[in-house]
Amino acid sequence: MSHPVRAARRRIQTEWQSVVRGVDDCADRVADPWDTSRTTNPDRVVAPLRTGLEEAGLLEGLASLLADAVAAADCELPASPVPAPPYVTVTSRGPVLRATIDPGRLVVRLEAFEVVRAPIPAYRRLDGVDVYVSLE
Repeated sequence: MSHPVRAARRRIQTEWQSVVRGVDDCADRVADPWDTSRTTNPDRVVAPLRTGLEEAGLLEGLASLLADAVAAADCELPASPVPAPPYVTVTSRGPVLRATIDPGRLVVRLEAFEVVRAPIPAYRRLDGVDVYVSLE
């Protein structure tokens, strides 16, 4: 793991747990109405998760988290990130944050759901939110 990745991950773990918990709470609300532990309909994940994050003010928080993670990596962004693509995207697994920095693209994934491929593709709620940071 590179220094920028370690530094960004450490900053998220120490300074941004309230945002990670907020993503977790929104993901719980998305999965609560499901009649089983999973759904095969991606529309029951992405749109409700995005709406929940927006209503909770977390999309702005995710953009700020990304800017702070970049700063922790001792890098600079050419512009302030906005809570929309390409900086902040809500996927069927959870929010994905991306920033192009000098060594490459810093990607932060906050995974609250997993995709189960067999026998039919389905989306299952994880126990919590897994935070992944990479430099691509």
